[in-house]
Amino acid sequence: MFRLKITGQGSEKIQEFNKQTIFIGRSQDNDLILPVPSVSKRHARLLIKDGRYVIMDLGSTNGTFVNGKQINGPVVVKPNDIINIGEYELTLLSGAPKPVTAEIKQKTPPPPPPPQNQPAPKATRPPSPQVTQRPSARNQNQEIISAFKREVHSRLIEAMDLRRLDISKLGESELYERTREKITEIVEHLQSEGQFPAGADKAQIISEIVDEALGLGPLEEFIADKSVTEIMVNGARQIYIEREGKLYLTDKTFSSDHAVMGAIERIIAPLGRRIDESSPLVDARLKDGSRVNAIIPPLAIKGPTITIRKFRKDKLTMDDLIRSNTISAEMVEFLKVCVFYRKNILISGGTGSGKTTTLNALSEFISNDERIITVEDAAELQLKQEHWVQLESRPPNIEGKGQITIRDLVRNCLRMRPDRIIVGECRGGEALDMLQAMNTGHDGSLTTVHANSPRDALSRLETMVLMAGIELPVKAIREQVSSAINIILHQSRFSDGSRKVTHISEITGMEGDIITMQDIFVFRQQGYDENGKVLGEFVPTGFIPKFYDELRQRGIELDLSIFK
Repeated sequence: MFRLKITGQGSEKIQEFNKQTIFIGRSQDNDLILPVPSVSKRHARLLIKDGRYVIMDLGSTNGTFVNGKQINGPVVVKPNDIINIGEYELTLLSGAPKPVTAEIKQKTPPPPPPPQNQPAPKATRPPSPQVTQRPSARNQNQEIISAFKREVHSRLIEAMDLRRLDISKLGESELYERTREKITEIVEHLQSEGQFPAGADKAQIISEIVDEALGLGPLEEFIADKSVTEIMVNGARQIYIEREGKLYLTDKTFSSDHAVMGAIERIIAPLGRRIDESSPLVDARLKDGSRVNAIIPPLAIKGPTITIRKFRKDKLTMDDLIRSNTISAEMVEFLKVCVFYRKNILISGGTGSGKTTTLNALSEFISNDERIITVEDAAELQLKQEHWVQLESRPPNIEGKGQITIRDLVRNCLRMRPDRIIVGECRGGEALDMLQAMNTGHDGSLTTVHANSPRDALSRLETMVLMAGIELPVKAIREQVSSAINIILHQSRFSDGSRKVTHISEITGMEGDIITMQDIFVFRQQGYDENGKVLGEFVPTGFIPKFYDELRQRGIELDLSIFK
């Protein structure tokens, strides 16, 4: 409960609030409305925390003052302290904080006794109390800690401008120690003033502030966690992670959007890239190879957004995929023959379905004496072969010049005498150059494409060829596709987070204007178990690929039992 003396606009009044938290501001949805322009719509928050009154400024334009001093974080206020908000002066009147429920109980009169000689009324269930939507205690505590971190950050920058320190001369370990010492000193000083969040772990808060100042803040923990495959930051207050194909909301947050921007800048600065209002999105990668996409306001409405797809240091093999039930041993045996005998393979699937992982695993079947050239937007492939040339595209510089596209690299690698070309992902006009390479002696090439089914993958290829800007009849494009692509491997991600190869299909030719294909292996889903896991089996269709007959005519004996 709060008792406030409110002075302003030539009047004075005392107002009581029967709540644990009140919001103060100009708009009508506040508990205490101060209707003057100098007060922000949602200006400040006053709450009872661990038996103490705490005032917090909510990013107001003109600030909040306690006893004449502007506050930058949560501040404990005592009876008779003066709070200045705009043109108003608020004085907290004496009285210890009391739980709201206790106050209500004291004000509720006891029920009258029943009249004599009449039976007492039957007990009835009291009506459900009206639920008022308020922030949870956990969220309140997080906000208090975040505000405290912002205060430490602002004092740290005043004492030690990290942006101007020459890290190369100072050395990372020395910079880390100096920063940690200064942060510890600031935290202890604020603690002595009674501003440290009650119940918080001081050592943990210091470590988190150091990570935000010099590293990637709360993301450091998830980057080190091998079970986390993807990290998604939706503004300062919301961080999701992916584990085993499922998304989880974490309890970690950044102290502010400014801290998120700092993390983005630390990622892209070593790569010579920039992000600002004129260039509000960027692709980059971490030192370990993890792929990063960042997008900031005004494009990202709710604040700076980061998506990190982590790079696996331990490459998954086909044996790993068999053990995880992503693919069957018979499918792997067939794909091994396809790669060894230089069939062109297109891997299709949706976002996050595991296309790149499967492409990586397929590459283990390539002979070690071949010259392999890989072309990618962000380097993710991990090949074990020695004769491997790795190419990566480049975005434009600050002046908008110097861009090198995937298509430029595909064209260039044709002049580099490749035995195999692997394009990490076809997204545009490079599809035409890839098809031409497959049709001009570069057999055994592999690439991936976003699609929802094998048939949809063919339509996507047609569309991407048209994006090359060369006007070709649809039939000519389809003839190019049918002669270039031998096998389509389609992979899907299911609702339980599992990833499975659902189709392995062979392109069999053309019938009129239509590309014909035949499924060789499929995954047949049979429902879900009691834990929500997908049930099903990998089965052959009984169709024997056409190129198997060609190999048998050359005297090469192959195991046909995998198709039965």
